[in-house]
Amino acid sequence: MKDLAPDIFRQRLIMEGYWEIAVDDGVVRDYLTGLAAAVDLTAYGEPIVFSPASGEGRPENAGYDAFLPLIDSGISGYFWSASRFLSVVLYSCTPFAADAAVAYTRRYFDIEGEIAQMTL
Repeated sequence: MKDLAPDIFRQRLIMEGYWEIAVDDGVVRDYLTGLAAAVDLTAYGEPIVFSPASGEGRPENAGYDAFLPLIDSGISGYFWSASRFLSVVLYSCTPFAADAAVAYTRRYFDIEGEIAQMTL
């Protein structure tokens, strides 16, 4: 991908995997806050978690959409309840340790299998 703004530092990490723990909106909130702390990034607000009301959308897509604003960007998370699958995007204008984010996510969700990841 061409870097259209080489004067602006950006680091992006996408993580995907299947979790083993029980997940609800409180778990998602705690995860986002803990992930920011694990990579030494500072939130400037509380995590926001959305979940469609029962019957809205397709059942296989039910779960949680979440966001945590960071001083230098944010973390977005998408959590599919039926398949127990997560997709998390950590976007920062400050460097962070991607391996620490992956390790934290693995521990938090008790992920035993592979965590697919891509860093940009």
